[in-house]
Amino acid sequence: MNIEKLKDKQTIQKLFLCFWMYAVLGWLYEVFLEVVVYHWGFTNRGVLFGPYCPVYGVGAMAFLLCFGKIMEHRKEGNAAVKYLLRPLVIFVGCMAVATLIELVTSYILEFFTGTWPWTTYADYKYNFQARIALSTSLRFGLGGTFFLYIVQPFYDWLLSKPSRKAVNMIALAVLIIIIMDCIYTFFIK
Repeated sequence: MNIEKLKDKQTIQKLFLCFWMYAVLGWLYEVFLEVVVYHWGFTNRGVLFGPYCPVYGVGAMAFLLCFGKIMEHRKEGNAAVKYLLRPLVIFVGCMAVATLIELVTSYILEFFTGTWPWTTYADYKYNFQARIALSTSLRFGLGGTFFLYIVQPFYDWLLSKPSRKAVNMIALAVLIIIIMDCIYTFFIK
Protein backbone atom coordinates (compact mmCIF):
# COMPACT_ATOMS: atom_id res chain seq x y z
CA MET A 1 0.00 0.00 0.00
CA ASN A 2 1.49 3.32 -1.07
CA ILE A 3 1.96 5.47 2.04
CA GLU A 4 2.01 8.69 -0.04
CA LYS A 5 -1.65 8.15 -0.98
CA LEU A 6 -2.78 8.61 2.63
CA LYS A 7 -4.71 11.74 1.69
CA ASP A 8 -7.15 9.57 -0.21
CA LYS A 9 -10.16 8.77 1.99
CA GLN A 10 -10.40 5.30 0.50
CA THR A 11 -6.77 4.56 1.40
CA ILE A 12 -7.36 5.62 5.00
CA GLN A 13 -10.39 3.34 5.19
CA LYS A 14 -8.38 0.45 3.76
CA LEU A 15 -5.59 1.08 6.28
CA PHE A 16 -8.23 1.13 9.04
CA LEU A 17 -9.56 -2.23 7.83
CA CYS A 18 -6.00 -3.61 7.55
CA PHE A 19 -5.39 -2.45 11.12
CA TRP A 20 -8.34 -4.49 12.40
CA MET A 21 -7.58 -7.49 10.19
CA TYR A 22 -4.08 -7.53 11.70
CA ALA A 23 -5.60 -7.16 15.17
CA VAL A 24 -7.79 -10.22 14.52
CA LEU A 25 -4.85 -12.14 13.04
CA GLY A 26 -2.80 -11.24 16.14
CA TRP A 27 -5.59 -12.47 18.40
CA LEU A 28 -5.73 -15.77 16.46
CA TYR A 29 -1.95 -16.10 16.80
CA GLU A 30 -2.13 -15.50 20.56
CA VAL A 31 -4.94 -18.01 21.02
CA PHE A 32 -3.10 -20.56 18.86
CA LEU A 33 0.00 -20.22 21.05
CA GLU A 34 -2.04 -20.45 24.24
CA VAL A 35 -4.20 -23.41 23.26
CA VAL A 36 -2.12 -25.47 20.82
CA VAL A 37 1.51 -24.71 21.65
CA TYR A 38 1.48 -24.14 25.42
CA HIS A 39 -1.72 -26.08 26.27
CA TRP A 40 -2.79 -23.44 28.81
CA GLY A 41 -6.42 -23.49 27.70
CA PHE A 42 -8.45 -20.74 26.11
CA THR A 43 -8.74 -17.20 27.45
CA ASN A 44 -9.50 -14.03 25.54
CA ARG A 45 -6.00 -12.73 24.83
CA GLY A 46 -7.20 -9.24 23.97
CA VAL A 47 -7.86 -6.28 26.24
CA LEU A 48 -11.20 -5.67 24.53
CA PHE A 49 -14.15 -8.08 24.48
CA GLY A 50 -13.94 -8.95 20.77
CA PRO A 51 -11.49 -11.29 19.04
CA TYR A 52 -8.75 -8.77 18.36
CA CYS A 53 -5.51 -7.52 19.88
CA PRO A 54 -5.11 -3.91 18.72
CA VAL A 55 -1.39 -3.95 19.54
CA TYR A 56 -0.90 -6.19 16.48
CA GLY A 57 -2.68 -3.60 14.35
CA VAL A 58 -0.41 -0.92 15.77
CA GLY A 59 2.62 -3.07 15.00
CA ALA A 60 1.50 -3.77 11.43
CA MET A 61 0.82 -0.09 10.76
CA ALA A 62 4.22 0.81 12.22
CA PHE A 63 5.82 -1.80 9.93
CA LEU A 64 4.04 -0.31 6.92
CA LEU A 65 5.07 3.20 7.91
CA CYS A 66 8.70 2.28 8.63
CA PHE A 67 9.28 -0.24 5.86
CA GLY A 68 6.61 0.49 3.23
CA LYS A 69 9.07 2.27 0.93
CA ILE A 70 11.52 -0.62 1.15
CA MET A 71 8.73 -3.06 0.32
CA GLU A 72 7.59 -0.98 -2.68
CA HIS A 73 11.07 -1.32 -4.17
CA ARG A 74 11.64 -4.97 -3.22
CA LYS A 75 11.74 -6.10 -6.87
CA GLU A 76 14.60 -3.72 -7.67
CA GLY A 77 18.30 -4.10 -6.99
CA ASN A 78 20.82 -6.86 -7.38
CA ALA A 79 20.15 -10.39 -6.17
CA ALA A 80 22.16 -10.07 -2.92
CA VAL A 81 20.20 -6.99 -1.85
CA LYS A 82 16.87 -8.34 -3.04
CA TYR A 83 17.08 -11.80 -1.50
CA LEU A 84 19.42 -11.42 1.49
CA LEU A 85 20.02 -7.89 2.73
CA ARG A 86 16.52 -6.42 2.33
CA PRO A 87 14.73 -9.30 4.15
CA LEU A 88 17.36 -9.14 6.90
CA VAL A 89 16.82 -5.38 7.33
CA ILE A 90 13.05 -5.95 7.37
CA PHE A 91 13.41 -8.74 9.96
CA VAL A 92 15.66 -6.77 12.32
CA GLY A 93 13.61 -3.60 11.83
CA CYS A 94 10.31 -5.37 12.55
CA MET A 95 11.87 -7.02 15.58
CA ALA A 96 13.03 -3.65 16.96
CA VAL A 97 9.79 -1.79 16.17
CA ALA A 98 7.55 -4.51 17.64
CA THR A 99 9.67 -4.82 20.77
CA LEU A 100 9.50 -1.06 21.34
CA ILE A 101 5.73 -1.07 20.80
CA GLU A 102 5.33 -3.99 23.21
CA LEU A 103 7.43 -2.25 25.86
CA VAL A 104 5.54 1.05 25.57
CA THR A 105 2.18 -0.75 25.49
CA SER A 106 3.02 -2.64 28.69
CA TYR A 107 3.60 0.66 30.51
CA ILE A 108 0.40 2.19 29.10
CA LEU A 109 -1.69 -0.87 30.04
CA GLU A 110 -0.13 -0.99 33.50
CA PHE A 111 -0.99 2.68 34.03
CA PHE A 112 -4.64 2.24 32.98
CA THR A 113 -5.41 -1.31 34.14
CA GLY A 114 -2.74 -2.20 36.70
CA THR A 115 -1.22 -5.00 34.60
CA TRP A 116 -0.54 -6.17 31.04
CA PRO A 117 -1.55 -9.47 29.41
CA TRP A 118 1.94 -10.84 28.77
CA THR A 119 3.36 -10.89 32.30
CA THR A 120 4.26 -14.53 31.62
CA TYR A 121 7.43 -13.23 29.94
CA ALA A 122 8.99 -13.57 33.39
CA ASP A 123 9.20 -17.29 32.58
CA TYR A 124 11.50 -16.63 29.62
CA LYS A 125 15.25 -16.74 30.20
CA TYR A 126 15.98 -13.43 28.46
CA ASN A 127 13.38 -10.83 29.43
CA PHE A 128 13.15 -7.27 30.73
CA GLN A 129 10.75 -6.84 33.65
CA ALA A 130 8.44 -9.44 32.05
CA ARG A 131 7.54 -6.70 29.54
CA ILE A 132 9.65 -7.82 26.58
CA ALA A 133 11.56 -11.03 25.86
CA LEU A 134 14.11 -12.09 23.27
CA SER A 135 12.15 -15.11 22.02
CA THR A 136 9.02 -13.04 21.42
CA SER A 137 11.06 -10.29 19.76
CA LEU A 138 12.47 -12.87 17.35
CA ARG A 139 8.95 -14.13 16.62
CA PHE A 140 7.80 -10.55 16.01
CA GLY A 141 10.65 -10.08 13.54
CA LEU A 142 9.60 -13.23 11.69
CA GLY A 143 5.93 -12.26 11.91
CA GLY A 144 6.58 -8.73 10.65
CA THR A 145 8.58 -10.07 7.72
CA PHE A 146 5.78 -12.53 6.96
CA PHE A 147 3.19 -9.72 7.23
CA LEU A 148 5.05 -7.44 4.84
CA TYR A 149 5.98 -10.07 2.25
CA ILE A 150 2.86 -12.29 2.33
CA VAL A 151 -0.09 -10.93 4.33
CA GLN A 152 -0.08 -7.26 3.28
CA PRO A 153 0.00 -8.04 -0.46
CA PHE A 154 -2.93 -10.42 0.16
CA TYR A 155 -4.82 -7.72 2.12
CA ASP A 156 -4.14 -5.21 -0.66
CA TRP A 157 -5.54 -7.67 -3.19
CA LEU A 158 -8.52 -8.50 -0.95
CA LEU A 159 -9.39 -4.85 -0.34
CA SER A 160 -9.13 -4.01 -4.04
CA LYS A 161 -12.09 -6.29 -4.79
CA PRO A 162 -15.07 -4.52 -3.14
CA SER A 163 -16.52 -1.33 -4.57
CA ARG A 164 -15.82 2.04 -2.95
CA LYS A 165 -19.31 2.00 -1.42
CA ALA A 166 -18.80 -1.50 0.00
CA VAL A 167 -15.47 -0.49 1.56
CA ASN A 168 -17.21 2.54 3.12
CA MET A 169 -19.94 0.33 4.58
CA ILE A 170 -17.50 -2.31 5.86
CA ALA A 171 -15.27 0.35 7.46
CA LEU A 172 -18.30 2.01 9.10
CA ALA A 173 -19.58 -1.34 10.43
CA VAL A 174 -16.16 -2.20 11.89
CA LEU A 175 -15.91 1.28 13.45
CA ILE A 176 -19.32 0.90 15.11
CA ILE A 177 -18.40 -2.54 16.46
CA ILE A 178 -15.11 -1.23 17.87
CA ILE A 179 -16.77 1.81 19.49
CA MET A 180 -19.42 -0.43 21.08
CA ASP A 181 -16.71 -2.83 22.28
CA CYS A 182 -14.72 0.04 23.82
CA ILE A 183 -17.83 1.37 25.58
CA TYR A 184 -18.62 -2.09 26.92
CA THR A 185 -15.02 -2.88 27.94
CA PHE A 186 -14.06 0.41 29.55
CA PHE A 187 -17.35 1.75 30.93
CA ILE A 188 -19.88 -1.07 31.42
CA LYS A 189 -17.76 -4.11 32.26
